[in-house]
Amino acid sequence: MEEQENQLNIELSAEIAEGIYSNLAIISHSSSEFVVDFVRIMPGTPKANVKSRIILTPEHAKRLLFALQDNIAKFESQQGKITIADNPFVPPMPMGFGGGEA
Repeated sequence: MEEQENQLNIELSAEIAEGIYSNLAIISHSSSEFVVDFVRIMPGTPKANVKSRIILTPEHAKRLLFALQDNIAKFESQQGKITIADNPFVPPMPMGFGGGEA
């Protein structure tokens, strides 16, 4: 009898496939989880809403970090170095809540 490889079928609905635009991520953590809030800030608007929240275990957060590093390296080898400019439209975020911004 042949061994079958474990296969995971992932479905993507049309609504989720459209995605959510975000230009700010706020990351906080506790001893058991990382919380990533994706926010869209519009210029000249003093208020912004969280558009999506992802909650990860510390192990999965580290796997995400490695996957992002790998993909950024691949992107930059094809497209050139990504530069980060200061954005005057992003207000300073309060610190001291166990996280930061990205």
